[in-house]
Amino acid sequence: MLLWLGCAAVILLGFLFRHSYFLQDIKYVIDKLNLKRRIWRYMQTNYLIVDLFLERVKTQPHKPFIRFKEETFTYQDADVHSNKAARAFLQSGAVREGDTVALFLANEPLFPWLWLGLVKIGCSAAFLNYNIRSKSLLHCFSCSGAKTLVAGEELQDAVEEVLPSLLEQQVTVFILTDRCKIAGVQSFQDKMKQASSEPLSKELRSNLTLQSPAAYIYTSGTTGLPKAVAVSHAKLWGYCLIMALTGVTSEDVVYNSLPLYHSAGFLGLMAGIERGMTVVLRSKFSASQFWDDCRKYDVTVVQYIGEIVRYLCNQPQKPNDRNHKVRLALGNGLRADVWKDFTRRFGNIEVREFYGATEGNLAMLNYSGKMGAVGRDYFLHKWLFPYALIKFDIEKGEPVRDSSGFCVEVAKGEPGLMVTKILASAPFSGYAGDLGQTEKKKLRDVFTKGDVYFNTGDLLRIDKDNFMYFQDRTGDTFRWKGENVATNEVADVVSVADSIEEANVYGVEVPGNCHNTPSLCCLTRDKNKMCQLEYLLVEIMVTFLVRLQGSMDVTGTFKYQKVKLVKEGFNPNEIKDPLYILDEKEKNYIPLTPDIFDSILAGKIKI
Repeated sequence: MLLWLGCAAVILLGFLFRHSYFLQDIKYVIDKLNLKRRIWRYMQTNYLIVDLFLERVKTQPHKPFIRFKEETFTYQDADVHSNKAARAFLQSGAVREGDTVALFLANEPLFPWLWLGLVKIGCSAAFLNYNIRSKSLLHCFSCSGAKTLVAGEELQDAVEEVLPSLLEQQVTVFILTDRCKIAGVQSFQDKMKQASSEPLSKELRSNLTLQSPAAYIYTSGTTGLPKAVAVSHAKLWGYCLIMALTGVTSEDVVYNSLPLYHSAGFLGLMAGIERGMTVVLRSKFSASQFWDDCRKYDVTVVQYIGEIVRYLCNQPQKPNDRNHKVRLALGNGLRADVWKDFTRRFGNIEVREFYGATEGNLAMLNYSGKMGAVGRDYFLHKWLFPYALIKFDIEKGEPVRDSSGFCVEVAKGEPGLMVTKILASAPFSGYAGDLGQTEKKKLRDVFTKGDVYFNTGDLLRIDKDNFMYFQDRTGDTFRWKGENVATNEVADVVSVADSIEEANVYGVEVPGNCHNTPSLCCLTRDKNKMCQLEYLLVEIMVTFLVRLQGSMDVTGTFKYQKVKLVKEGFNPNEIKDPLYILDEKEKNYIPLTPDIFDSILAGKIKI
């Protein structure tokens, strides 16, 4: 008997040695299934995140929920303020059960107060990017079907610019001030102050189910203007349970400097409620203040996007770089080289990289800590949550199909398009008010007749050890300063300039940057008016490199060539066309000389 047990132990040890991540893989799948069952139970009882929030108010009323600048708001404070917001909405007569209200404001405590207040009365919110203006702002507002807009005081000018269009559509507009002198616009904070803070009846939100939209969060997708993703209350549970997979507890303090209108920023806020922890909210990310804030608020968990970590690593080194309590960093877009620099410089911080899309139906987590990876390709996980990496023709912009008309999975080490199977248990709700774009994201007859997969628009690869790595976006979108920026949208904005005849926007690789750098190839009527471009683009969409051509290269179907431009890069020694680079201090474009190019490659000039 002992001999058999000994043999079994040797075999088991040999198996674990050859499959060193087996136990981690199994644990991850079990944890994910448990969370899936938890959401299923919530669906049976119609248990919303706001219901859990109200439980937190009862069980830990005096625990800090939000810390913002020098202010601390407990869970009870949040309940009081959100009750006032809810009653102010109802008493205004502009908001009724089932309505959507657009929130156009920066990171501040009023953001969660307003959202919680809206859910308490059976409504949802559309989170508008506070950087957008003019037509983009109107487009995003219209997508959600909202008839009410609430804007931050600092965004009054942006609201006034589109106010005639809003009033023409009979939209009610509130500004978060005590008094407002703009004709057709009402103040809102005075209404909140005057409103009662008494708890609201659960009957006011009896219309809500876990399938109801909790929020509309915008993504540029792979083409066109931003699209509104209806994030259901069930999906919201999925968002906030990501942190549960990383071992975060109620004792943690999470630092959130990501914009709340973005899914990653909102994830941090919701996870705070789900875990019952404290969320340190910052109005805007600051690389120079990041670690000072972490020390000041005793932060233990930080959220990031790839660029944030790079910005932190680019800061001058300080003697107290490791003097903090941060034990975990959670986010996406972190490259292996930056990851290594980050942990080497700032200490033994666990990094948990995750992969997913706002509108996607599958999320992955790098639970093993492998630098640069976004997850693992484990057969059991793949069977329970079906996905595949398929061959993709970059030039044609479509999946490769075999002679039978079905897609082909890539081999290990080969980049492939990530597609995830659409099931009742893993739905894809699509984009609000845009059936055309919703249908474009669906791939049909992928492996069998009648199956449907979600097209993530991302290229990933799997290495020999089954680790998965993000490679690139497939579409006309580049990542810049934490945003997916649609090249078509930037081109539309640039084309407004009198000096621009045609515009083609793409991303080129610049050494030292986490993502491609926005570049513009255009026909111009006046080469001396390049400086007109800068004011047309909001901060996240500035084109740093400009290339002037005598004629635009197009495909056989008259689409602008991008792949060729990307491959050619921006080397003035090899490109005959005039090249310009943005001088950020002077806010205009200057010729890109070989000397400047060499300085960029050497890291002396940061882009």
